[in-house]
Amino acid sequence: QVQLVESGGASVQTGASLRLSCAALGHIFSINDMRWYRQIPGSERELVAKITFTGIETYSESVKGRFTISRDHNKNILYLQMDDLKPEDTGNYICNADVFLPLTEGPIVTWGQGTQVTVSS
Repeated sequence: QVQLVESGGASVQTGASLRLSCAALGHIFSINDMRWYRQIPGSERELVAKITFTGIETYSESVKGRFTISRDHNKNILYLQMDDLKPEDTGNYICNADVFLPLTEGPIVTWGQGTQVTVSS
């Protein structure tokens, strides 16, 4: 069994910075793509950033230039550095990963519970 556990969310003012973390726990063989989503009540999850196994990064237009996604392969941790935060960045940030377990054929798409980020003006 695999768990993704997010941390680092907080309530901050406009212009502040936060660093989110997502730890993948369990007997993991490897992890392929990893992603951060944002969800606001009543809306669908929005893909914010993605990083591949080889480190290729992609971002939504709304966060490009302000957020940086990274990962630590050795520790199975995903990060999201969030700079120059704006009120529209408010939401529950949820980690997602394609996880390979030992002796399994395909990846298991795994979701965390999320960590709340609130940005006030």
